Amino acid sequence: MTRRGWKAGRFNRPTTKYRNWITPDGSPGPSGESGFAAETGRYHLYVSLACPWAHRTIIFRHLKRLENIISMSVTSWHMGENGWTFDRQEGSSGDSVNRTQKLSEIYLLANAKYTGRVTVPVLWDKQRKTIVSNESSEIIRMLNSAFNALTNESTDYYPPELRSEIDAVNDLVYPNVNNGVYRAGFATVQAAYEEAFRSVFAALDDIERRLARQRYVAGPRMTEADWRLFATLIRFDAVYYSHFKCNLRRIGDYPNLSNYLRDLYQVPGVDETVSIDHIKRHYYGSQLKVNPTGIYPLGPELDFTAPHDRDRFVS
Repeated sequence: MTRRGWKAGRFNRPTTKYRNWITPDGSPGPSGESGFAAETGRYHLYVSLACPWAHRTIIFRHLKRLENIISMSVTSWHMGENGWTFDRQEGSSGDSVNRTQKLSEIYLLANAKYTGRVTVPVLWDKQRKTIVSNESSEIIRMLNSAFNALTNESTDYYPPELRSEIDAVNDLVYPNVNNGVYRAGFATVQAAYEEAFRSVFAALDDIERRLARQRYVAGPRMTEADWRLFATLIRFDAVYYSHFKCNLRRIGDYPNLSNYLRDLYQVPGVDETVSIDHIKRHYYGSQLKVNPTGIYPLGPELDFTAPHDRDRFVS
């Protein structure tokens, strides 16, 4: 490794460090320690409105009606030499729980010797004063099931009968789309960029064909796979197309993907989880090795509220 996260000009996303699980009774989850029981008011979510990984968790907090169960703080859109901060002048809500100025302080509260990456999202336990998890794919599964007894929302976005298909879609989408746009945008050699670029559009073409025959990516019903994909699609035309040089086609150029994106955006309340302003300011204004001037574009003009045709699929 010549730089953290890079090898031979290729961006490699490091693994997350905190992998505990909240369960209904505090019993152990698939990894980590036990003792994290689902309780009202015990947990706090630290997120960025710009980050697609954090966006997943914001959506699930909304879909599962957990706003009054799990509190939330939003970081600044800007990520500079101090990393994610709680600068209210740059769009942050502030840290209402620990009164910190930087997200790195949260990691140090959990472990005073912590030296790893400081990332969002962070699921914080107010009672034990530690980080439960900073792995978004696992946080959304906790939110999906652990708190059902505390709410009136029991919709399962990872149902047993669809898990093999959901996992297969996630295995396609994560490396080639979710992380693929980053592999293209952060590549430092031409070959690495071209490799990532081709994998992004091969996967999008595959998903476009899939959506020609079914309403959602894993079948006739909405699942976690849709929301994992959504967080990348909603950012694609505004950022990844130009900033990360993923410019073969826009999502708007795909008939099925563009209608599907509007379908998901129009799920009640999801629009409130989307901040194109934070998204553009963060990527263009923070990633100066990709965009040295820090100037963010005023366009493109996007209308996710336009009608879609996905109702043609009968469940």
